[in-house]
Amino acid sequence: MVKAIAIGTGLGIVVFLIYLGVNPLPLLIFAGIIAALVFVSGTGVNQRGFGANKKRNSRKDSIPTVAFDDIGGQERAKKELMEALDFLIFHDQIVTYGIRPIKGILLSGPPGTGKTLMAKAAAHYTNSVFVSSSGSEFVEMYVGVGAQRIRDLFRDARTLARKKRKTSAIIFIDEIDVIGGKREGSQHREYDQTLNQLLTEMDGIISNQDIRILVIAATNRKDMLDAALLRPGRFDRHITVDLPDKKARLQILNLHTRNKPLCPDVDLEQVASETFGFSGAQLESLTNEAAIYAMREKQEQIQQKHLSLAIDKIMMGEKTDREATQEEKERVAIHELGHAIISELVRPGSVSQVSLAPRGQALGYVRHHPEQDRYLYTRQNLEDQIKVCLAGAAAEQYIYRNKSTGARNDYEQANRYARILIEAGLSQLGIIDPELISKEKMHEETTKIIRQCFERTFQHIRQFHTLFQNCLHILLKEEVLSGDEFRNLLKQYAHETAKIDRVN
Repeated sequence: MVKAIAIGTGLGIVVFLIYLGVNPLPLLIFAGIIAALVFVSGTGVNQRGFGANKKRNSRKDSIPTVAFDDIGGQERAKKELMEALDFLIFHDQIVTYGIRPIKGILLSGPPGTGKTLMAKAAAHYTNSVFVSSSGSEFVEMYVGVGAQRIRDLFRDARTLARKKRKTSAIIFIDEIDVIGGKREGSQHREYDQTLNQLLTEMDGIISNQDIRILVIAATNRKDMLDAALLRPGRFDRHITVDLPDKKARLQILNLHTRNKPLCPDVDLEQVASETFGFSGAQLESLTNEAAIYAMREKQEQIQQKHLSLAIDKIMMGEKTDREATQEEKERVAIHELGHAIISELVRPGSVSQVSLAPRGQALGYVRHHPEQDRYLYTRQNLEDQIKVCLAGAAAEQYIYRNKSTGARNDYEQANRYARILIEAGLSQLGIIDPELISKEKMHEETTKIIRQCFERTFQHIRQFHTLFQNCLHILLKEEVLSGDEFRNLLKQYAHETAKIDRVN
Protein backbone atom coordinates (compact mmCIF):
# COMPACT_ATOMS: atom_id res chain seq x y z
CA MET A 1 0.00 0.00 0.00
CA VAL A 2 2.74 2.41 1.03
CA LYS A 3 4.77 1.46 -2.02
CA ALA A 4 1.81 2.15 -4.34
CA ILE A 5 1.20 5.57 -2.73
CA ALA A 6 4.88 6.47 -3.12
CA ILE A 7 4.89 5.50 -6.79
CA GLY A 8 1.68 7.43 -7.44
CA THR A 9 3.02 10.50 -5.66
CA GLY A 10 6.23 10.34 -7.68
CA LEU A 11 4.38 10.12 -10.97
CA GLY A 12 2.16 13.05 -9.96
CA ILE A 13 5.21 15.20 -9.20
CA VAL A 14 6.76 14.33 -12.58
CA VAL A 15 3.55 15.26 -14.44
CA PHE A 16 3.27 18.48 -12.47
CA LEU A 17 6.88 19.45 -13.32
CA ILE A 18 6.27 18.77 -17.01
CA TYR A 19 3.13 20.93 -16.83
CA LEU A 20 5.24 23.77 -15.38
CA GLY A 21 7.81 23.36 -18.16
CA VAL A 22 10.56 22.02 -15.84
CA ASN A 23 12.79 19.20 -17.10
CA PRO A 24 12.25 16.28 -14.60
CA LEU A 25 15.28 14.21 -15.78
CA PRO A 26 17.82 15.51 -13.17
CA LEU A 27 15.28 14.88 -10.40
CA LEU A 28 14.62 11.35 -11.67
CA ILE A 29 18.36 10.59 -11.74
CA PHE A 30 18.80 11.90 -8.20
CA ALA A 31 15.79 9.89 -6.98
CA GLY A 32 17.19 6.74 -8.65
CA ILE A 33 20.55 7.14 -6.86
CA ILE A 34 18.82 7.60 -3.50
CA ALA A 35 16.65 4.52 -4.11
CA ALA A 36 19.70 2.42 -5.06
CA LEU A 37 21.56 3.46 -1.90
CA VAL A 38 18.57 2.66 0.26
CA PHE A 39 18.18 -0.74 -1.42
CA VAL A 40 21.88 -1.68 -0.98
CA SER A 41 21.87 -0.50 2.64
CA GLY A 42 18.75 -2.46 3.39
CA THR A 43 20.17 -5.57 1.75
CA GLY A 44 23.36 -5.31 3.82
CA VAL A 45 21.41 -4.94 7.03
CA ASN A 46 19.26 -7.92 6.15
CA GLN A 47 22.33 -9.98 5.36
CA ARG A 48 23.92 -9.05 8.65
CA GLY A 49 20.78 -9.85 10.54
CA PHE A 50 20.29 -13.12 8.68
CA GLY A 51 23.90 -14.15 9.27
CA ALA A 52 23.64 -13.45 12.97
CA ASN A 53 20.41 -15.41 13.30
CA LYS A 54 21.84 -18.25 11.30
CA LYS A 55 24.89 -18.47 13.54
CA ARG A 56 22.78 -18.30 16.69
CA ASN A 57 20.49 -20.99 15.36
CA SER A 58 23.45 -23.20 14.49
CA ARG A 59 24.39 -23.56 18.15
CA LYS A 60 23.35 -26.80 19.74
CA ASP A 61 21.22 -25.68 22.67
CA SER A 62 20.15 -28.71 24.69
CA ILE A 63 20.78 -30.78 27.79
CA PRO A 64 23.54 -33.29 26.89
CA THR A 65 23.29 -36.97 27.77
CA VAL A 66 27.07 -37.50 27.89
CA ALA A 67 28.24 -38.44 31.39
CA PHE A 68 31.75 -38.48 32.84
CA ASP A 69 31.60 -42.30 32.86
CA ASP A 70 31.31 -42.16 29.06
CA ILE A 71 34.73 -40.50 28.82
CA GLY A 72 37.68 -42.88 28.97
CA GLY A 73 40.69 -41.90 31.03
CA GLN A 74 41.31 -38.29 32.13
CA GLU A 75 40.58 -39.25 35.74
CA ARG A 76 42.53 -36.34 37.19
CA ALA A 77 40.94 -33.81 34.85
CA LYS A 78 37.44 -35.19 35.49
CA LYS A 79 37.92 -35.09 39.26
CA GLU A 80 39.19 -31.51 39.17
CA LEU A 81 36.34 -30.46 36.90
CA MET A 82 33.67 -32.09 39.08
CA GLU A 83 35.04 -30.30 42.14
CA ALA A 84 34.75 -26.99 40.31
CA LEU A 85 31.18 -27.80 39.26
CA ASP A 86 29.94 -28.37 42.79
CA PHE A 87 29.12 -24.67 43.21
CA LEU A 88 26.25 -25.16 40.76
CA ILE A 89 24.96 -28.22 42.64
CA PHE A 90 25.63 -27.34 46.28
CA HIS A 91 24.97 -23.62 46.01
CA ASP A 92 23.53 -23.20 49.53
CA GLN A 93 26.45 -25.03 51.12
CA ILE A 94 28.96 -22.90 49.23
CA VAL A 95 27.23 -19.72 50.42
CA THR A 96 27.54 -20.96 54.02
CA TYR A 97 31.30 -21.28 53.61
CA GLY A 98 31.53 -17.88 51.95
CA ILE A 99 32.98 -19.33 48.78
CA ARG A 100 32.88 -17.11 45.73
CA PRO A 101 31.27 -18.95 42.79
CA ILE A 102 33.62 -19.97 40.01
CA LYS A 103 32.82 -18.04 36.85
CA GLY A 104 34.87 -19.80 34.26
CA ILE A 105 36.81 -23.01 33.59
CA LEU A 106 39.46 -23.22 30.87
CA LEU A 107 40.15 -26.61 29.30
CA SER A 108 43.44 -26.74 27.44
CA GLY A 109 45.26 -29.54 25.68
CA PRO A 110 46.05 -31.14 22.32
CA PRO A 111 43.30 -31.62 19.73
CA GLY A 112 41.08 -34.67 20.10
CA THR A 113 41.59 -35.24 23.83
CA GLY A 114 37.93 -34.78 24.78
CA LYS A 115 37.57 -31.14 25.84
CA THR A 116 34.14 -30.78 24.22
CA LEU A 117 32.98 -34.06 25.75
CA MET A 118 34.14 -32.83 29.16
CA ALA A 119 32.07 -29.68 28.77
CA LYS A 120 28.98 -31.68 27.80
CA ALA A 121 29.52 -34.06 30.71
CA ALA A 122 29.75 -31.03 33.01
CA ALA A 123 26.29 -29.93 31.90
CA HIS A 124 24.94 -33.44 32.48
CA TYR A 125 26.61 -33.64 35.90
CA THR A 126 25.10 -30.34 37.06
CA ASN A 127 21.73 -30.85 35.29
CA SER A 128 22.28 -27.57 33.45
CA VAL A 129 21.29 -26.41 30.00
CA PHE A 130 24.16 -26.44 27.55
CA VAL A 131 24.72 -23.62 25.06
CA SER A 132 27.71 -24.07 22.78
CA SER A 133 29.49 -21.79 20.37
CA SER A 134 32.82 -21.41 18.63
CA GLY A 135 35.26 -18.53 18.70
CA SER A 136 35.04 -18.21 14.93
CA GLU A 137 31.30 -17.42 15.17
CA PHE A 138 32.11 -14.09 16.81
CA VAL A 139 34.56 -12.96 14.11
CA GLU A 140 32.83 -10.42 11.87
CA MET A 141 33.94 -7.60 9.60
CA TYR A 142 31.24 -5.30 10.97
CA VAL A 143 32.19 -3.40 14.12
CA GLY A 144 30.17 -4.37 17.16
CA VAL A 145 28.59 -7.53 15.71
CA GLY A 146 30.87 -9.87 17.69
CA ALA A 147 30.10 -8.05 20.95
CA GLN A 148 26.39 -8.25 20.18
CA ARG A 149 26.66 -12.00 19.63
CA ILE A 150 28.35 -12.37 23.02
CA ARG A 151 25.42 -10.58 24.64
CA ASP A 152 23.00 -12.78 22.68
CA LEU A 153 24.86 -15.90 23.81
CA PHE A 154 24.44 -15.11 27.50
CA ARG A 155 20.85 -13.98 27.01
CA ASP A 156 20.03 -17.19 25.13
CA ALA A 157 21.53 -19.27 27.93
CA ARG A 158 19.32 -17.59 30.54
CA THR A 159 16.24 -17.82 28.33
CA LEU A 160 16.81 -21.51 27.61
CA ALA A 161 17.36 -22.26 31.30
CA ARG A 162 14.05 -20.60 32.21
CA LYS A 163 12.29 -22.44 29.39
CA LYS A 164 13.66 -25.79 30.60
CA ARG A 165 12.96 -24.79 34.23
CA LYS A 166 16.61 -25.13 35.20
CA THR A 167 18.48 -22.99 37.68
CA SER A 168 21.86 -23.13 35.94
CA ALA A 169 23.36 -22.97 32.49
CA ILE A 170 26.75 -23.82 31.02
CA ILE A 171 28.10 -21.80 28.11
CA PHE A 172 30.79 -23.60 26.14
CA ILE A 173 33.06 -21.59 23.84
CA ASP A 174 35.37 -23.69 21.68
CA GLU A 175 38.51 -22.21 20.09
CA ILE A 176 38.39 -19.25 22.45
CA ASP A 177 41.88 -18.22 21.33
CA VAL A 178 40.25 -16.81 18.17
CA ILE A 179 38.66 -13.97 20.13
CA GLY A 180 40.70 -14.15 23.34
CA GLY A 181 44.17 -13.60 21.90
CA LYS A 182 46.65 -11.23 23.48
CA ARG A 183 45.96 -7.56 22.80
CA GLU A 184 48.90 -5.69 21.32
CA GLY A 185 49.52 -2.15 22.50
CA SER A 186 47.08 0.53 21.36
CA GLN A 187 45.98 -1.34 18.25
CA HIS A 188 42.19 -1.54 18.18
CA ARG A 189 40.53 -4.49 16.55
CA GLU A 190 37.02 -5.83 16.27
CA TYR A 191 38.27 -8.81 18.29
CA ASP A 192 39.07 -6.46 21.19
CA GLN A 193 35.45 -5.31 21.42
CA THR A 194 34.29 -8.92 21.41
CA LEU A 195 36.79 -9.86 24.12
CA ASN A 196 35.86 -6.84 26.23
CA GLN A 197 32.19 -7.79 26.01
CA LEU A 198 33.00 -11.34 27.11
CA LEU A 199 34.97 -10.03 30.08
CA THR A 200 32.07 -7.73 30.99
CA GLU A 201 29.52 -10.54 30.82
CA MET A 202 31.68 -12.81 32.97
CA ASP A 203 32.09 -10.05 35.55
CA GLY A 204 28.33 -9.62 35.68
CA ILE A 205 27.41 -13.27 35.94
CA ILE A 206 26.59 -13.27 39.66
CA SER A 207 24.38 -10.18 39.38
CA ASN A 208 21.57 -12.34 38.00
CA GLN A 209 20.82 -14.77 40.81
CA ASP A 210 17.89 -16.68 39.31
CA ILE A 211 20.09 -18.36 36.69
CA ARG A 212 23.64 -19.33 37.62
CA ILE A 213 25.93 -19.39 34.59
CA LEU A 214 29.30 -21.08 34.21
CA VAL A 215 31.52 -20.44 31.19
CA ILE A 216 33.67 -23.32 29.97
CA ALA A 217 36.17 -22.57 27.22
CA ALA A 218 38.51 -24.82 25.27
CA THR A 219 41.76 -24.05 23.49
CA ASN A 220 44.78 -25.80 22.02
CA ARG A 221 46.96 -22.70 22.55
CA LYS A 222 46.66 -21.45 26.12
CA ASP A 223 49.84 -19.42 25.68
CA MET A 224 48.07 -17.17 23.15
CA LEU A 225 45.28 -16.03 25.51
CA ASP A 226 45.08 -12.52 26.94
CA ALA A 227 46.09 -12.12 30.59
CA ALA A 228 42.79 -10.38 31.44
CA LEU A 229 40.95 -13.53 30.41
CA LEU A 230 43.13 -15.85 32.49
CA ARG A 231 43.09 -13.97 35.78
CA PRO A 232 41.11 -15.21 38.80
CA GLY A 233 37.53 -13.99 38.66
CA ARG A 234 37.30 -14.79 34.97
CA PHE A 235 38.61 -18.27 34.30
CA ASP A 236 39.32 -19.43 37.83
CA ARG A 237 40.24 -23.00 36.99
CA HIS A 238 42.71 -24.07 34.30
CA ILE A 239 42.42 -27.80 33.63
CA THR A 240 44.78 -29.61 31.28
CA VAL A 241 43.18 -32.37 29.22
CA ASP A 242 46.27 -34.26 28.06
CA LEU A 243 46.90 -37.23 25.81
CA PRO A 244 45.80 -40.50 27.47
CA ASP A 245 48.27 -42.94 29.00
CA LYS A 246 48.13 -46.69 28.37
CA LYS A 247 45.48 -47.36 31.03
CA ALA A 248 43.32 -44.55 29.69
CA ARG A 249 43.79 -45.72 26.09
CA LEU A 250 42.53 -49.16 27.08
CA GLN A 251 39.44 -47.60 28.69
CA ILE A 252 38.78 -45.53 25.57
CA LEU A 253 39.16 -48.56 23.31
CA ASN A 254 36.72 -50.53 25.48
CA LEU A 255 34.20 -47.68 25.27
CA HIS A 256 34.40 -47.40 21.49
CA THR A 257 34.21 -51.16 20.86
CA ARG A 258 31.10 -51.77 22.99
CA ASN A 259 28.84 -51.65 19.94
CA LYS A 260 31.25 -53.47 17.61
CA PRO A 261 31.51 -57.24 17.01
CA LEU A 262 34.99 -58.09 18.27
CA CYS A 263 36.60 -61.46 17.73
CA PRO A 264 37.18 -63.21 21.12
CA ASP A 265 40.95 -63.37 20.58
CA VAL A 266 41.29 -59.58 20.06
CA ASP A 267 43.80 -58.14 22.55
CA LEU A 268 42.86 -54.51 23.20
CA GLU A 269 45.65 -54.20 25.76
CA GLN A 270 48.18 -54.86 23.01
CA VAL A 271 46.46 -52.24 20.85
CA ALA A 272 46.69 -49.79 23.76
CA SER A 273 50.42 -50.52 24.03
CA GLU A 274 50.97 -49.90 20.33
CA THR A 275 49.13 -46.57 20.25
CA PHE A 276 51.37 -44.41 22.44
CA GLY A 277 50.69 -40.74 21.69
CA PHE A 278 47.22 -41.35 20.24
CA SER A 279 44.44 -38.99 21.29
CA GLY A 280 40.93 -40.10 22.17
CA ALA A 281 39.69 -38.97 18.76
CA GLN A 282 42.39 -41.02 17.01
CA LEU A 283 41.47 -44.10 19.07
CA GLU A 284 37.82 -43.67 18.10
CA SER A 285 38.87 -43.38 14.47
CA LEU A 286 41.05 -46.48 14.88
CA THR A 287 38.11 -48.65 16.02
CA ASN A 288 35.96 -47.24 13.24
CA GLU A 289 38.58 -47.96 10.57
CA ALA A 290 39.04 -51.49 11.92
CA ALA A 291 35.30 -52.07 11.53
CA ILE A 292 35.50 -50.75 7.96
CA TYR A 293 38.36 -53.17 7.16
CA ALA A 294 36.28 -56.05 8.55
CA MET A 295 33.29 -55.00 6.44
CA ARG A 296 35.46 -54.77 3.30
CA GLU A 297 36.57 -58.37 3.82
CA LYS A 298 32.97 -59.39 4.66
CA GLN A 299 34.05 -60.71 8.04
CA GLU A 300 31.41 -61.03 10.74
CA GLN A 301 33.82 -59.96 13.49
CA ILE A 302 36.66 -57.48 13.84
CA GLN A 303 39.96 -59.35 14.07
CA GLN A 304 43.33 -58.34 15.45
CA LYS A 305 44.72 -57.85 11.95
CA HIS A 306 41.99 -55.28 11.24
CA LEU A 307 43.02 -53.27 14.29
CA SER A 308 46.66 -53.55 13.20
CA LEU A 309 45.80 -52.22 9.74
CA ALA A 310 43.82 -49.40 11.32
CA ILE A 311 46.84 -48.41 13.45
CA ASP A 312 48.99 -48.28 10.34
CA LYS A 313 46.43 -46.11 8.56
CA ILE A 314 46.13 -43.64 11.46
CA MET A 315 49.90 -43.38 11.85
CA MET A 316 51.08 -43.51 8.23
CA GLY A 317 48.03 -42.86 6.07
CA GLU A 318 46.14 -45.00 3.57
CA LYS A 319 47.94 -47.35 1.20
CA THR A 320 48.97 -45.72 -2.06
CA ASP A 321 49.06 -47.05 -5.62
CA ARG A 322 52.69 -46.13 -6.17
CA GLU A 323 54.51 -49.05 -7.79
CA ALA A 324 58.22 -49.14 -6.94
CA THR A 325 60.79 -50.89 -9.10
CA GLN A 326 62.38 -54.11 -7.89
CA GLU A 327 65.59 -52.24 -7.13
CA GLU A 328 63.71 -49.67 -5.04
CA LYS A 329 61.83 -52.40 -3.16
CA GLU A 330 65.09 -54.13 -2.26
CA ARG A 331 66.64 -50.88 -1.07
CA VAL A 332 63.55 -49.98 0.97
CA ALA A 333 63.56 -53.48 2.49
CA ILE A 334 67.22 -53.17 3.48
CA HIS A 335 66.54 -49.70 4.90
CA GLU A 336 63.60 -50.85 7.05
CA LEU A 337 65.40 -53.99 8.21
CA GLY A 338 68.22 -51.76 9.44
CA HIS A 339 65.72 -49.82 11.56
CA ALA A 340 64.23 -53.05 12.89
CA ILE A 341 67.55 -54.66 13.82
CA ILE A 342 68.89 -51.71 15.79
CA SER A 343 65.49 -51.12 17.41
CA GLU A 344 65.44 -54.70 18.71
CA LEU A 345 68.99 -54.37 20.00
CA VAL A 346 68.45 -51.16 21.94
CA ARG A 347 64.93 -52.05 23.13
CA PRO A 348 64.06 -55.76 22.78
CA GLY A 349 60.48 -56.49 21.80
CA SER A 350 59.86 -53.02 20.37
CA VAL A 351 59.26 -53.98 16.72
CA SER A 352 55.62 -54.63 15.95
CA GLN A 353 55.81 -54.93 12.17
CA VAL A 354 58.10 -54.41 9.17
CA SER A 355 56.22 -53.56 5.99
CA LEU A 356 56.96 -52.72 2.35
CA ALA A 357 53.40 -51.52 1.68
CA PRO A 358 53.54 -47.85 0.58
CA ARG A 359 51.53 -45.59 2.92
CA GLY A 360 51.31 -41.83 2.76
CA GLN A 361 54.72 -40.57 1.64
CA ALA A 362 56.59 -43.66 2.84
CA LEU A 363 57.53 -46.58 0.59
CA GLY A 364 57.94 -48.79 3.65
CA TYR A 365 57.98 -48.51 7.43
CA VAL A 366 58.68 -50.18 10.75
CA ARG A 367 55.95 -49.84 13.33
CA HIS A 368 57.28 -49.68 16.87
CA HIS A 369 55.46 -50.04 20.13
CA PRO A 370 56.95 -49.03 23.48
CA GLU A 371 57.00 -51.47 26.38
CA GLN A 372 55.67 -48.70 28.56
CA ASP A 373 54.83 -45.02 28.21
CA ARG A 374 57.96 -42.94 28.70
CA TYR A 375 58.07 -39.23 29.50
CA LEU A 376 61.66 -38.80 30.76
CA TYR A 377 64.79 -39.71 28.80
CA THR A 378 68.43 -40.19 29.74
CA ARG A 379 71.32 -39.52 27.39
CA GLN A 380 71.47 -43.25 26.59
CA ASN A 381 67.76 -43.28 25.71
CA LEU A 382 68.15 -40.36 23.33
CA GLU A 383 71.27 -41.78 21.72
CA ASP A 384 69.44 -45.09 21.21
CA GLN A 385 66.62 -43.22 19.47
CA ILE A 386 69.15 -41.47 17.23
CA LYS A 387 70.73 -44.82 16.34
CA VAL A 388 67.35 -46.27 15.38
CA CYS A 389 66.74 -43.23 13.14
CA LEU A 390 70.13 -43.61 11.45
CA ALA A 391 70.00 -47.41 11.12
CA GLY A 392 68.21 -47.33 7.77
CA ALA A 393 70.86 -45.15 6.17
CA ALA A 394 73.63 -47.23 7.83
CA ALA A 395 72.13 -50.41 6.36
CA GLU A 396 72.05 -48.86 2.87
CA GLN A 397 75.63 -47.68 3.27
CA TYR A 398 76.78 -51.17 4.29
CA ILE A 399 74.91 -53.17 1.62
CA TYR A 400 75.04 -50.76 -1.34
CA ARG A 401 78.05 -48.63 -0.36
CA ASN A 402 75.87 -45.50 -0.72
CA LYS A 403 72.74 -43.88 0.71
CA SER A 404 69.52 -42.60 -0.82
CA THR A 405 67.02 -39.78 -0.22
CA GLY A 406 64.76 -42.20 1.66
CA ALA A 407 66.55 -41.32 4.90
CA ARG A 408 65.62 -37.61 4.79
CA ASN A 409 62.85 -37.85 7.41
CA ASP A 410 65.09 -40.07 9.54
CA TYR A 411 67.72 -37.33 9.61
CA GLU A 412 65.10 -34.77 10.69
CA GLN A 413 64.10 -36.96 13.63
CA ALA A 414 67.72 -37.64 14.54
CA ASN A 415 68.47 -33.91 14.55
CA ARG A 416 65.44 -33.29 16.77
CA TYR A 417 66.60 -35.86 19.31
CA ALA A 418 70.12 -34.42 19.21
CA ARG A 419 68.80 -30.91 19.93
CA ILE A 420 66.75 -32.25 22.84
CA LEU A 421 69.89 -33.88 24.20
CA ILE A 422 71.82 -30.61 23.95
CA GLU A 423 69.06 -28.38 25.36
CA ALA A 424 68.59 -30.77 28.30
CA GLY A 425 72.23 -30.28 29.29
CA LEU A 426 73.19 -33.89 28.46
CA SER A 427 75.80 -33.12 25.81
CA GLN A 428 79.47 -32.22 26.24
CA LEU A 429 78.45 -28.55 26.23
CA GLY A 430 76.93 -29.10 29.67
CA ILE A 431 74.02 -27.08 31.00
CA ILE A 432 73.36 -24.23 28.60
CA ASP A 433 70.83 -21.57 27.72
CA PRO A 434 69.74 -22.50 24.17
CA GLU A 435 68.94 -18.87 23.39
CA LEU A 436 72.54 -17.85 24.06
CA ILE A 437 74.09 -20.55 21.90
CA SER A 438 74.82 -19.55 18.33
CA LYS A 439 73.32 -21.53 15.47
CA GLU A 440 76.82 -22.49 14.34
CA LYS A 441 77.70 -23.92 17.76
CA MET A 442 74.40 -25.79 17.99
CA HIS A 443 74.90 -27.21 14.49
CA GLU A 444 78.48 -28.25 15.27
CA GLU A 445 77.47 -30.15 18.42
CA THR A 446 74.44 -31.72 16.74
CA THR A 447 76.58 -32.92 13.83
CA LYS A 448 79.14 -34.36 16.23
CA ILE A 449 76.52 -36.36 18.15
CA ILE A 450 74.90 -37.71 14.99
CA ARG A 451 78.26 -38.64 13.42
CA GLN A 452 79.31 -40.60 16.52
CA CYS A 453 75.97 -42.39 16.69
CA PHE A 454 76.12 -43.24 12.97
CA GLU A 455 79.59 -44.76 13.30
CA ARG A 456 78.52 -47.00 16.20
CA THR A 457 75.33 -47.97 14.38
CA PHE A 458 77.26 -48.89 11.23
CA GLN A 459 79.60 -51.14 13.19
CA HIS A 460 76.68 -53.11 14.64
CA ILE A 461 74.89 -53.32 11.28
CA ARG A 462 77.95 -55.11 9.84
CA GLN A 463 77.26 -58.11 12.12
CA PHE A 464 74.02 -58.98 10.32
CA HIS A 465 74.99 -59.56 6.69
CA THR A 466 73.40 -63.03 6.49
CA LEU A 467 70.29 -61.92 8.41
CA PHE A 468 69.73 -59.16 5.85
CA GLN A 469 69.68 -61.70 3.05
CA ASN A 470 67.29 -64.08 4.86
CA CYS A 471 64.84 -61.36 5.90
CA LEU A 472 65.05 -59.66 2.51
CA HIS A 473 63.83 -62.79 0.75
CA ILE A 474 60.82 -63.13 3.06
CA LEU A 475 59.96 -59.43 3.05
CA LEU A 476 60.04 -59.13 -0.74
CA LYS A 477 57.77 -62.14 -1.03
CA GLU A 478 55.26 -61.37 1.75
CA GLU A 479 55.67 -57.54 1.92
CA VAL A 480 54.94 -57.75 5.66
CA LEU A 481 57.05 -59.25 8.45
CA SER A 482 55.48 -59.37 11.90
CA GLY A 483 57.48 -58.47 14.97
CA ASP A 484 57.37 -62.05 16.31
CA GLU A 485 58.59 -63.49 12.99
CA PHE A 486 61.42 -60.98 12.85
CA ARG A 487 62.47 -61.73 16.44
CA ASN A 488 62.52 -65.47 15.72
CA LEU A 489 64.81 -64.89 12.74
CA LEU A 490 67.00 -62.63 14.87
CA LYS A 491 67.26 -65.23 17.65
CA GLN A 492 68.08 -67.97 15.13
CA TYR A 493 70.81 -65.84 13.61
CA ALA A 494 72.20 -64.98 17.06
CA HIS A 495 72.29 -68.64 17.98
CA GLU A 496 74.15 -69.52 14.79
CA THR A 497 76.71 -66.75 14.92
CA ALA A 498 76.92 -66.06 18.70
CA LYS A 499 78.42 -62.68 17.83
CA ILE A 500 75.60 -60.22 18.52
CA ASP A 501 76.22 -57.74 21.31
CA ARG A 502 73.86 -55.18 22.73
CA VAL A 503 74.38 -51.68 21.34
CA ASN A 504 76.42 -49.58 23.76
